[in-house]
Amino acid sequence: MSDVRTERQGRILIVTLDRPKANAINAATSMALGNAFKELQDDDSLSVGIITGGGDRFFSAGWDLKAAAEGEAPDADQGVGGFAGLTEYWDLKKPVIAAVNGMALGGGFELALAADMIVSADTAEYAMPEAAIGVVGDSGGIIRLPRRIPRAIAMEMLMTGRRASAQELERWGLINRVVPTGMLMEAALDLASQIAANAPLSLQATKEVDRATEGMNERDAFHTMRSADLPIYRKVYDSEDAAEGIASINEKREPVWKGR
Repeated sequence: MSDVRTERQGRILIVTLDRPKANAINAATSMALGNAFKELQDDDSLSVGIITGGGDRFFSAGWDLKAAAEGEAPDADQGVGGFAGLTEYWDLKKPVIAAVNGMALGGGFELALAADMIVSADTAEYAMPEAAIGVVGDSGGIIRLPRRIPRAIAMEMLMTGRRASAQELERWGLINRVVPTGMLMEAALDLASQIAANAPLSLQATKEVDRATEGMNERDAFHTMRSADLPIYRKVYDSEDAAEGIASINEKREPVWKGR
């Protein structure tokens, strides 16, 4: 059985990393995850993805240290999207929710950080333990974490390796929802369904503009949004879906999106 499974529910693609015992990620698993996210990218009938882990103990323990000990290099070909298929998938135009079912350690935490939103089981724990084994969290941890929570807290986590609870990271604004473990996928699917009910091009344009303006001040961000090469954003207002959205409000009915 493949380490990575996909399942469709309407416009939602559920991607499950199921590689017992700890859902560790080697190059082949990264490639399989990247292919799953490419499926999300390429299929116009899909609007949003969910990435979760198999079992209830680990979301992912991160980099497969057994594979590393057997000679797999840190810079081995990871395929589309880089490590874990998502951490460097810069062109992915559709939103992804991480449904964190258990411990997210090292590269597993980096996979969750690469998602647009996080829904977490209340028993999940998060840590960046790389410094304790002589490496660094260079699949996004040392870049994304200080930008998402207060820098001092991020530096503490990166330099001590301590574990943070889902509740703590929710307080820092990193996690959207913390729910009992048994309700995790229900909560993730509820959020994904709310997203998928909206216009596909609007969702993609939102992500496109957000990514293009990340780190800019407001004036520069507005300038970039108005003048840069942002093809999805450029066509939103002239799209059939924009006309349909306005018509549906005037006609007091649900819109029927076409993604064009």
